[in-house]
Amino acid sequence: MTMLDSAAEQRLRESFALQGAMATLGAQLAHVAHGRVHICFDWAPGLSQQHGFIHAGMMATALDSACGYAGLSVIPLDAGVLSIEFKINLLAPAKGQSFRCEGEVLKPGRTIVVTEGRAYALDNGQEKLVATMQCTLMALQGRPGIAAV
Repeated sequence: MTMLDSAAEQRLRESFALQGAMATLGAQLAHVAHGRVHICFDWAPGLSQQHGFIHAGMMATALDSACGYAGLSVIPLDAGVLSIEFKINLLAPAKGQSFRCEGEVLKPGRTIVVTEGRAYALDNGQEKLVATMQCTLMALQGRPGIAAV
């Protein structure tokens, strides 16, 4: 795994800090490397559905960000990314005390970056894969309203 240079890592961390959605989840950027990101968050009542599991929409949000930041880690510093498509597979109820969403670049490109996400529930010391995601990102440069952070 290739480590990011300090400027690229700083860009990811500054961008993540601007995300209101991640603040709502109480999520943290736990790991960053070239092409790979982990986002972690804890269970909270406001994130759950009627059975007490993490709501699928909340999990999709966290996985989308993990994939997006993995993609951001492989593009030029003066570019930004936006998700243009994703598909999520919900494999098991998201039951646990905490969750880790991993994003990984499968195919970097100049304008299109293909990523994969995996979400794990940590429940009483056991780890379980609860969701996967395929996400396609578009790298944008010089677009008004799309900052590089």
